[in-house]
Amino acid sequence: MDRRYFLKSSGIALASFGLMSAAPEFLHQYADAAVLKDGYGKKKVLVTIFQRGAVDGLNMIVPHGDAEYYNLRRTIAIQKPGEAEGAINLDGHFGLHPSLKPLERFWQSKQLAVIHSVGSPNNTRSHFDAQDYMESATPGVKSTRDGWLNRVLQSNSGKDQSPFRAVSMTGQLPRSLYGRAPSVAMTNLSDFAIKAGIYTQTVQGGFEGIWQENVKDGLSNTGAETFQAVNFLKQSNPAQYKPENGAVYPNSPLGRSLRQIAQLIKAGVGLEVAFAESDNWDTHRGQGGARGTMANLLRDFGQSIAAFAADLGKRMDDVVLLTMSEFGRTARENGTRGTDHGHGNAMLVLGNTVKGGKVYGDWKGLKNDQLNEERDLAVTTDYRDVFGEIAYKHAGSADLKKVFPGYQSSPAKFRGFLS
Repeated sequence: MDRRYFLKSSGIALASFGLMSAAPEFLHQYADAAVLKDGYGKKKVLVTIFQRGAVDGLNMIVPHGDAEYYNLRRTIAIQKPGEAEGAINLDGHFGLHPSLKPLERFWQSKQLAVIHSVGSPNNTRSHFDAQDYMESATPGVKSTRDGWLNRVLQSNSGKDQSPFRAVSMTGQLPRSLYGRAPSVAMTNLSDFAIKAGIYTQTVQGGFEGIWQENVKDGLSNTGAETFQAVNFLKQSNPAQYKPENGAVYPNSPLGRSLRQIAQLIKAGVGLEVAFAESDNWDTHRGQGGARGTMANLLRDFGQSIAAFAADLGKRMDDVVLLTMSEFGRTARENGTRGTDHGHGNAMLVLGNTVKGGKVYGDWKGLKNDQLNEERDLAVTTDYRDVFGEIAYKHAGSADLKKVFPGYQSSPAKFRGFLS
């Protein structure tokens, strides 16, 4: 049995240096599951959500105070606050899309902040390149081997660290978690024990047996250690997990991912970085306004995040949630009532240490001479400065030069959205 196939088909992927084949070695030091049972104490946790496909930040965080917005978007604009299906007012100039109503209370309690006109100094309109640049945090450089989240972990490495420091609720490890620090990708906490393709019956009899029988390269012991750690997670019976504080997660990929991340945080497995993603934000046609394709996506997005924050409650003292997307969309709607690939965008930051209730960033405006290339929202905040503020203030990464190679990130460039 091929080791790489086993890891992929079992629903759990482990990575070291971004290579599946090298993955399990880091678990040698975690052979005793009792170590996990003892817990790793309180950890600061960064949760990132990638909106893949380029979300339209101008309809997510609506600039209803800019008259040009309504001139550029005759059919898909979100109406002003107070009007039918209008935006939820934030500060008199910006508002939430009405589908993001569940997040309003976190804005009012100053747990939620927005960074607008944020993005990359690179002007690519390629999804593939822009996502790669954002996840490596080296825009314009394709040769970077590791991702920015992994470099955050590398900058805070030490003894007695959990094999579950970094968990991605995805089928494959995301680019942002490639690197030397151990990372785990899993699709589901409750079903990885049975996702083993044609080996299902044998594996149900015991993961350790599969490794002992089929792996002949000296990694069989490591395989057993891996599954001792996995069994620890299973002891918490993920299928029976009960969210707290009345939280109701949508039964969607993002809702299920955030529900399981909340469970990992509560289980005390030593989680420091969690990754989730939401797809299908590439709204070239039929985007809709207050209703339609994007409204439905935002409804799930807002409900999932609101449930996560409610579920964790006071635990959000140690958690920061950050949303991102590879680039924004054109300021003017196109001929098919959608928007095309753009530039500047909006990010959300949520947590009890967030200085919320404020939209951060410099807003140039939406007139022709204020737009990037006379078509897109201009970028006035480099996303590396958003990442840098979180890495420095929340994750404790003191040396930002190592986290962001080739870029001079510093507290002087931070927007100040974290205390």
